[in-house]
Amino acid sequence: MSEAIREVSYLSELDKTMQPALFAPASGSEPRPLVVSLHTWSADMTQASTQFFARAAERNWHCIFPNFRGPNWTVEACGSDLVISDIASAVAYVKANYAVDENRVYLVGGSGGGHASLLMAALRPELWSAVSSWCPISDLVKWHKSCRNSPRESGYADDIEKACGGDPESDPAVFAEAMKRSSVTYLEKSAGKCIVDIGTGIHDGYTGSVPVSHTLEAYNLLAAPEDRISQEDIEYIVKNQEIPAHLKFVGYDPAYGENRVLFRRVSGMVRVTVFEGGHNLLPGPAFGFLERQHGGETPIWFSGDMADTRNDSELGR
Repeated sequence: MSEAIREVSYLSELDKTMQPALFAPASGSEPRPLVVSLHTWSADMTQASTQFFARAAERNWHCIFPNFRGPNWTVEACGSDLVISDIASAVAYVKANYAVDENRVYLVGGSGGGHASLLMAALRPELWSAVSSWCPISDLVKWHKSCRNSPRESGYADDIEKACGGDPESDPAVFAEAMKRSSVTYLEKSAGKCIVDIGTGIHDGYTGSVPVSHTLEAYNLLAAPEDRISQEDIEYIVKNQEIPAHLKFVGYDPAYGENRVLFRRVSGMVRVTVFEGGHNLLPGPAFGFLERQHGGETPIWFSGDMADTRNDSELGR
């Protein structure tokens, strides 16, 4: 761990407990941007993702990596009210103790961090200048079903049952709990309240664990009706791992490099990107996008003009 990265603890507002995080402050006394970075589904703050801290340091941003109740197989974790409180309280902690540029507060995460980042965009949009969500789980009930039907991914279905209290497909109360922890329940009402950029690899659900439909359906809820992707096209993309001819991206986004953009659509304050890859978070384009966004201003849909060769490979459990 870099000497600049330290372990801190802060008060989580909901249950008044002290919660741990890894944190690296920006240098100097002037207000600086803050990025809240989130761990993946089966990890906790000890994941200590240098992909986030290194890029924050290069930009002289504050960066906090909260634990938010650890891996997503307990009642306290997995999109619970405590998780929402922990992440929101991490922002409050940094603002209370360091000079933060209020117009440049960002959130980024992939996989389980994508799940949490979409929940935060939906439930606490006022906190964020922009949210960058990668290969997210947006519907726990649907993901439970697809994982239960796949021997390779059945452990994730077990996690959801542990967190929600049983099988959401057979118990109405568990179904309701799983939907309470799913961003699709709330996203439509939060449309236009903060800038949201969602991306995933075309092969996720095959080489990875989360079908592309989770990303596309989350986008649809944040998009204007006329900009939404048809269910027929979503089903085609998921089944064929290919973009229909009438939706294929024309052009080239240099920030994505070899993870070339295959499909992209913008509607108001939300953008969706499907790229060549699997269950990936691409930190280069993520930070390249976030650094251009300012709260209260029109989104700048640009992630830079050069690929970041340090982009991480496929996310695991």
